[in-house]
Amino acid sequence: MRFWFSFLTTLLLGLTQPVLGQGLRVGAAAVNLEADDAMVIAGGITAGKVSGQEGELRCVAVVVERQGVTLAWVACDVLMLTRQDLDPVVATIERELGIPAANVLVNCTHTHHAPSTMRVHDYGPDAVFTRRVQDGIVRAVRDAKSRLADSRLMFAVGEEKTVGQNSRMLLADGQIYWVGPRTNVVRVTGPFDPDLPVLAFRSPDERLQALIFNHSTHTIGARTPGRRSPSIYGLAAQELEQQLGGTALFLEGASGSTHNLDLSGDECIRRLKTAVFDTLQRTQLIEVRALGARKRPLTFRVRQFDDAAEDAAVARYVRKYVGPPYDDVIRKVFVNMRRELASQQGQERETWVQALRIGDIAWVGVPAEYFTQLGLDIKNRSPFRHTYVAELANDWIGYLPNRTGHQLGGYQVWTGYHSYAEPGTGERIADLAVELLRELAQESPAP
Repeated sequence: MRFWFSFLTTLLLGLTQPVLGQGLRVGAAAVNLEADDAMVIAGGITAGKVSGQEGELRCVAVVVERQGVTLAWVACDVLMLTRQDLDPVVATIERELGIPAANVLVNCTHTHHAPSTMRVHDYGPDAVFTRRVQDGIVRAVRDAKSRLADSRLMFAVGEEKTVGQNSRMLLADGQIYWVGPRTNVVRVTGPFDPDLPVLAFRSPDERLQALIFNHSTHTIGARTPGRRSPSIYGLAAQELEQQLGGTALFLEGASGSTHNLDLSGDECIRRLKTAVFDTLQRTQLIEVRALGARKRPLTFRVRQFDDAAEDAAVARYVRKYVGPPYDDVIRKVFVNMRRELASQQGQERETWVQALRIGDIAWVGVPAEYFTQLGLDIKNRSPFRHTYVAELANDWIGYLPNRTGHQLGGYQVWTGYHSYAEPGTGERIADLAVELLRELAQESPAP
């Protein structure tokens, strides 16, 4: 009797526990990006420079392989990159490393403390640094692929509710907060997403090989102001590596409408490290029966705009909440951007939308500073149990508000190189993302 009880118990456990021998292999690598004080720093309205650096600016790659299917996640410590610079890099990875372009997700962490890699506001890319980033992406993926080893996936979802908040607050005069005093706030105009998923890849001897985490707040803030920095998320990732081993990769979530408004950079780093570490302790073994990817182009148009109305909106805000002399500086930057964009109104452009899956965990890559409401919409409509958004992935087409955000106005919808897509583009990207997710789910249904 005892024999049969033991036999049945063992059989049932074998049927219900995740299979460890899934053929999952993982490799990870990080490449340091060299920079210097002569390079213009991206993230401000005007060109600025800093002195010195804290932490490393990096390209980090995690490559996952199972039964002939290979996926690659890459995170770059830069503000953003356009497909003009990324498409050739992904093509090189496909040609030289054999990873299909659709299977490579390149995300920018959106640090506001790294040299510029694109045209935004009144400055352009630093050509030398941009080339180093391109080379660093390929090197990181190559090194990660060369280190593929047997692995298993541990996963949990935590949260961090204090580092960020919805920053598009309605003010008493009807404007939407951007910078300046917050003494007349009426209410926030959208949600904040506190989800903090942690994927931990461990070797058969329990060694941490790679760690991926995701959160949805603008990557602004250094431990020491006035220096180049991977910012709060990048520093948290690098310090977690020192404590835990392995390679840590951060994917920026849908954070076009969320910022840290109150905490120091040092405090943000401390809280993020604590949240990631606590979530890591709760991770559980995940059965990975399928890997998959979809990547599809989406066409959109440059918006039509009324130059006088746009100028009035900018002037009204900066005169009241910024003041002289910087209010005129900001206004002129926007005047110049609209002048350059005027002849492009109505032009059709093309960008990328992407979806990847590892088991029943899905990732969506969107090419913009994506409003959090749109990211939550994708999550809620996804057929997967767990879905997360990586913004600024594979391209950058500016801020993408939802239609309500467009109606409310504010910096994120003032026309410029930072925001030029026609209203509704954000919703169309969400619809395509959900379509790709459904295709992936149908291809290999979750158990």
